Amino acid sequence: MPTAAIITAAFLHEADLQRAALGATGLDAVVITHPLSTLTDAEIQARAEEAAPQVVAILTTPQA
Repeated sequence: MPTAAIITAAFLHEADLQRAALGATGLDAVVITHPLSTLTDAEIQARAEEAAPQVVAILTTPQA
């Protein structure tokens, strides 16, 4: 099942380690700018717009 895991750039290394540990190396990460927790609604909207093309690509690309 196509899945797009969204993470911020600050946690990319940790996400890679978790994917490897769980045997989920084929799970593609959608990487957006850090941080998230202190953003305004407009800034969160911008992060969603940043993620959207990556999510679409992951969900619409046939898996091997």
